[in-house]
Amino acid sequence: MTTPAFPTGTILGYPRIGRRRELKKAVEAFWAGRIDAVELEAAAAALRSATRERLAQLGLGRADSAIPESFSFYDQVLDAAVAVGAIPTRFSDLVDADGAIDLAGYFTLARGEGDRAPLEMTKWFDTNYHYLVPEIGPDTAFSLASESIVRQFIEARDAGFITRPVLVGPVTFLLLSKAATEAPAGFQPISRLADLLPVYGELLQRLAAAGADWVQLDEPGLVNESIPVARATQLDALARAYEVLGAQTSRPAIFVAAPYGSLGDAVDVLATSAVEAIGFDLVRGSLPTGLTDATRTGLAGKTIVAGVVDGHNIWRGDLAGAFESAAAALELSPSVAVSTSTSLQHVPHDVDDETKLGHLRGWLAFADQKVEQVATLAAGLVDGRPAIADALDAASVALAQRLSAPGVRDGAVRARAAVLSDADFARDDYEVRVAAQQEALDLPPLPTTTIGSFPQTGEIRRARAALGRGELSEADYVAEMRGEIARVVAVQEEIGLDVLVHGEPERNDMVQYFAENLDGFDVTEHGWVQSYGSRCTRPSILWGDVSRPKPITVEWSAYTQSLTPKPVKGMLTGPVTILAWSFVRDDQPLGDTARQVALALRDEIADLEAAGIAIVQVDEPALRELLPLERDRQADYLDWSVGSFRLATAGVGAATQIHTHLCYSEFGAIIDAIRGLDADVTSIEAARSRMEVVVDLEASGFDHGIGPGVYDIHSPRVPSVTELTELIERALDGIPERQLWINPDCGLKTRGYDETVASLRNMLEATRGVRASVVSPV
Repeated sequence: MTTPAFPTGTILGYPRIGRRRELKKAVEAFWAGRIDAVELEAAAAALRSATRERLAQLGLGRADSAIPESFSFYDQVLDAAVAVGAIPTRFSDLVDADGAIDLAGYFTLARGEGDRAPLEMTKWFDTNYHYLVPEIGPDTAFSLASESIVRQFIEARDAGFITRPVLVGPVTFLLLSKAATEAPAGFQPISRLADLLPVYGELLQRLAAAGADWVQLDEPGLVNESIPVARATQLDALARAYEVLGAQTSRPAIFVAAPYGSLGDAVDVLATSAVEAIGFDLVRGSLPTGLTDATRTGLAGKTIVAGVVDGHNIWRGDLAGAFESAAAALELSPSVAVSTSTSLQHVPHDVDDETKLGHLRGWLAFADQKVEQVATLAAGLVDGRPAIADALDAASVALAQRLSAPGVRDGAVRARAAVLSDADFARDDYEVRVAAQQEALDLPPLPTTTIGSFPQTGEIRRARAALGRGELSEADYVAEMRGEIARVVAVQEEIGLDVLVHGEPERNDMVQYFAENLDGFDVTEHGWVQSYGSRCTRPSILWGDVSRPKPITVEWSAYTQSLTPKPVKGMLTGPVTILAWSFVRDDQPLGDTARQVALALRDEIADLEAAGIAIVQVDEPALRELLPLERDRQADYLDWSVGSFRLATAGVGAATQIHTHLCYSEFGAIIDAIRGLDADVTSIEAARSRMEVVVDLEASGFDHGIGPGVYDIHSPRVPSVTELTELIERALDGIPERQLWINPDCGLKTRGYDETVASLRNMLEATRGVRASVVSPV
């Protein structure tokens, strides 16, 4: 086949939620029954059309495959599973005679229904995006069950665009899948590659017939050294996959993108394969070195797509340095294109939407500004550096101004961090703490609690918005929030929970709330990014040295404790999660920034303890998320991340119980780090995975308090007492009763009150039943 020219500048993907979260609103309207599938499809088509027009306006070509077709209603991995017919048997009734599933069924896979659990959810590499995990067994019947990607290409073509369809590549799809429940022990989904490839081949044929010049197959699984499949097996699968797909007689040219790190020895395989373009993440990774003659020859005949514009973060950055990195790729191939390092789904839409960031705006580049940077750098590669010198110089001036601006460095903050000693990171021995906490708290066996937040009702959101507009006084706002707290306490007492929370009605977001109350941060108005499905967050911007000017949560927690004789947890977000869910300064090591945040939280915890709060939960759901994909960087990360948590929490007395929470991660990979946190109680996600983590906990000898979640809060379904009882009993199979806590997987902010109360009632009923039947008398 004759290879079409690759565009000189492109991006790997674009935010799909809409500039004002239009997709989120349409999808949730569909779930609520306010619109039907036809109306939802129309809303999605309008959003895709607006995206293409915007990207063309920003400098990407309309007809050269520069614009990626990367839309998803929920998740790109779910889309791939639906496309190839990988539907678990418990959803087989949702599949029609052609193997297809409609929109309602698609969302059922993601969210569950009744007693039918949804697909498991976990983190997407080292980002805060969550993907749905396909379930593959020996008998999974692959077929081309959805051509939505083809229809979207045709939609674009009919509007005058030749776009580049984007799909999770076959190797990564299987590497990220889990073995189906019915699969035999030791089964690995990657063993089904030969059965999957004909479906990918058929899809490439359909795209070629529709007129697609290029297709993008994302293979980030190749850069993740933590995937539990032998590297030799991965490389063999990669070679076979692109030998088969490359041999298709009718197909678009294939661009294999591998974001989030370095390809390593996979470069040798791809270089000698039939693919026409290879993408390198040159922000988190690097160009290959020490090449064999065969690899060098192979790369010279392909387009090198240099991912030099950071898709992870929002800084305007060193554009001149990015240009030099892209130009260096010319040593490998005469055909080089500029791109983002990753999809731009991880950053907000447009800095120009922000009106309150002041001097920060000149330091920032959101998705639209990054597209413009790509276009600028691409022009430089074509026309020479002098053609873009002014743009490079302007970015360099902005970078210098940012690094020297007031507040970026605070002498007092740095002096405090400089004198820390080992004693600042250590508490009393765990057994001493257990005895002191048992006496102080007097909790029953299998104590019950929730993770922190309760549903954020429309009334709460309207009150917060009215406060922001100046239509509600601070005093009236506090009164409304106190009323909601009293309601939450009454609900928990009536249900019978042992350790209560205040529900966090005053918090817009578990990170933004703290960012608004700490020096060194700013927040956006419209900086939304997708976390999973319709769930969107607004990451804060951590731009300077961090300190706490005054207490943040103490008044709320003390008020809550005054309402009940039961212990109330103080609720804080941990230093690693504050970093992970913010856009963080890149001018110093992350560990240095984490210590600054930890010291601010240490002060907050001390004030909570002084106010009579006997339990403090410091959430670290992102601990696994930031773990580097490269093994040789993991030890350093775990050292500073665990250290920052201990620095934040080690200042309290033995009787004060420290909790933490982690969610949607492969905990086995960091079980030693979880132990290293030295929290008295750790709650973790476990419901969707049906307590798989218990095996890791038992094998590791984990001996602190542990609360594997029994209630999946990311689904609207109400788990039955029977289901919850089974999960508790499964937990007790590997966790001694003296250690076990009973709790949901995560906070309840996104749920409604009816389903929340019903689920918690069932959780308490199941707990009481298990206590009566299996727990030893005290």
